[in-house]
Amino acid sequence: MILSVENGCFSYKHSKENLLQDISFSVEPGDLVAILGPNGAGKTTLLRCIMGFLKWNSGKSTLDGEDIRDISYKKLWKDIAYVPQAKSTVAAYTVEEMVLLGRSSHFSMLSLPKEEDLEIVHRVMEEMNLTRFAHKKCSQISGGELQMVLIARALVSEPKILILDEPESNLDFKNQLLILDTMTKLSNQGISCIFNTHYPTHALQRANKSFLLSKSGKYLFGETREVITEKNIERAFGVKAVIGEIETPSNILKDVIPLEITKNSDLDALFDKEELSTDRKVAVVSIITDHSDVSEKINKLLGKNKKYIIGRMGMPYEDRGISIINVTLDAPEYVIQTLVSQLSFLSGVSVKAIYSQVEFKDKENENDK
Repeated sequence: MILSVENGCFSYKHSKENLLQDISFSVEPGDLVAILGPNGAGKTTLLRCIMGFLKWNSGKSTLDGEDIRDISYKKLWKDIAYVPQAKSTVAAYTVEEMVLLGRSSHFSMLSLPKEEDLEIVHRVMEEMNLTRFAHKKCSQISGGELQMVLIARALVSEPKILILDEPESNLDFKNQLLILDTMTKLSNQGISCIFNTHYPTHALQRANKSFLLSKSGKYLFGETREVITEKNIERAFGVKAVIGEIETPSNILKDVIPLEITKNSDLDALFDKEELSTDRKVAVVSIITDHSDVSEKINKLLGKNKKYIIGRMGMPYEDRGISIINVTLDAPEYVIQTLVSQLSFLSGVSVKAIYSQVEFKDKENENDK
């Protein structure tokens, strides 16, 4: 199922200018999309417009090409699940009852939940470490715990698209990791996930695509490694930052470290791919996977970069139940980094790139001279 926004514009009644201007993008099955931007840029408003809670002044949101305004309420919310920010809730509900509400689109108002519904509820509660709170009132748990309950409520509906508004807010490190792991797992299963976040690092480490929104209404949407750059962070947030790398035994992770507030941020001048360095590098991308069911996804990603691949060698190592693939590319560095990032999002995949120390001149530019 493909969720799209086509030329969406929105402004509140008291404002003469559009908060969101000419928004267009698509989210495909398995995409994990991070929406980032400074406070007041309209991230939550964007989510509400996407789902139809707020009406676009012009433009539309579609599911597989059909305007969501023409889709019945029950059908729409059987395919989409929404997790708002945890602020308040009805005190009368227990945690188990609140999570069970997420199954309401699967049975009629006058019928009781089936055994299958209860099994799904209990399984998700176990996965989200909520079983010990099952009979507590929602008013008796912390804001972070309530956030986990609302996410569990969304998951039990078994949606095709999951939309979350700042899901990591008020959570400790462990539960932040649990939420990020859950979204990654869902995207690997072909479920689309869209989440607002204040953490560029989470976008770089988990999202294959990102939507960067500025207060001016300008935005940039695309592959995360091409959108979340040091210059874009400075221009959108007014903060000078460095993007560093942390090497783990299986992958190389990106981390964003803020350094200082800049005096002159340019919110209208977000970078795009045309401004990324096109200097080519030769690199070997080494891939180890223990999941045969991701081979098709690996081949699809490599196929998209076919014009840059100058060598490929793969072999199964049956004694250990793994496959090893080495791919040599001659490509712009951002292309190599994007490929490595996309591969790292796949379940059971370890991947690293090794770059040649030899500098290469672009032959096309040499010929132009």
